[in-house]
Amino acid sequence: MKKASILMIIGPLFLLGLYVFPLWNIMLGAPQYPDPLGMNIHINGIRGVNEFDIQNIDGLNHYIGMKTLPKPEEMWEFSTFPIVIGIMIFLGSLVGVLGLLGKVSYHWFLGWFILMSVLGAMGMYDFNAWMVDYGTNLDPHAIMKLANPDGTPMTYKPPLLGHTKMLNFDVTSLPSTGAWLMFTGMMLTVAAFFVGRKHRGSGIKVSST
Repeated sequence: MKKASILMIIGPLFLLGLYVFPLWNIMLGAPQYPDPLGMNIHINGIRGVNEFDIQNIDGLNHYIGMKTLPKPEEMWEFSTFPIVIGIMIFLGSLVGVLGLLGKVSYHWFLGWFILMSVLGAMGMYDFNAWMVDYGTNLDPHAIMKLANPDGTPMTYKPPLLGHTKMLNFDVTSLPSTGAWLMFTGMMLTVAAFFVGRKHRGSGIKVSST
């Protein structure tokens, strides 16, 4: 099971990219902004794609009553996520090492993947909940109060994934480099499980009588 265990050691290490590269990217394009405004969501904070993007986005949001984008110390997620990712990297690589030493079976590889998938789903749910609050909990004293055709107040929730039109802005929300590195690492752990299972199956010999 050496090959499977090596894959299991390497896979979680791809998550180290989350400490360097953004997890998600949201871009806002409009005729008055030839260079679209953008924000990169990292596991420890939100940063502008360009130097003044966050400042410009907050300025636009002020007119329609949206909150300013949160600073790292204003959201518990930005201090918790880096710790959770660090723990999962350690656990995943430890399981791989134990597999290499013959202390655990390949089933543990799939267990790590399932746990990481659950945590990822919870993170996406939390991210979407934040965007719902960010786009719907508006200041009633905002300079601009816009309504839908049916008279209900307009909301400005960015899409979790994909593209939408908000006023004259085209808003696109997509996974970024960190997310793709995480996905690659998780797929390596799935590969480790199947390689381990194949090795286990090929090691079973049927004796003839």
